[in-house]
Amino acid sequence: MIKVMIVDDDPFVRSGLSDLVVTDDGLELVGEAANGREAVDLASRCRTDVALVDIRMPVMDGIAATGALRTLPRPPAVAILTTFDLDEYVYSALRAGAAGFLLKDTPPDDILRAVHIVAGGGAMLSPTVTRTVISRFHRPDADRARSTKKAAARLTPRERQVLDALAEGMTNADIGKVLRLRESTVKAHVSRILTELGVANRVQAAMAARDLAT
Repeated sequence: MIKVMIVDDDPFVRSGLSDLVVTDDGLELVGEAANGREAVDLASRCRTDVALVDIRMPVMDGIAATGALRTLPRPPAVAILTTFDLDEYVYSALRAGAAGFLLKDTPPDDILRAVHIVAGGGAMLSPTVTRTVISRFHRPDADRARSTKKAAARLTPRERQVLDALAEGMTNADIGKVLRLRESTVKAHVSRILTELGVANRVQAAMAARDLAT
């Protein structure tokens, strides 16, 4: 059972998302929070697998909350839900450790599907959105690029191929088909890539891949 927390300062949004979560037999609602500080407190007390987090909130916004949640001993995967189309807030949240984002007008079934994907360690951005976010908001940074290249030197040639595929927004299944690998093997490669690059998720790995190209 995937345990889900809703974080939004709008009580109507929280209510709607909570009602949606409980319609899925594979999900369990652990609670709601009106701001990031409440979210961190709740996640510290209750096991939480996925946090659906708004960006603009009082007390502690979604970006700060994402960073704080990801530092917990048992960090939940963070999925940003925002009314703002691709903007710097979303990019900052991804850098803070969010697995991706959806707009609040996303169809309910897609939101539920995204929760399952994020809970399983995947990114909730579609391949098209992944490429768009990375291309639009990536900013070269010389120090970060040097650090990334040093870490990438420890990757095997096959892992570099997997990393390049992540930069294209491919799913594990897609990567397996292209590289003729079992999906379990792809997952193992992705796990080692994240560890070697020191990133939290595949979206950040994709961003790191863009650093290597600069």
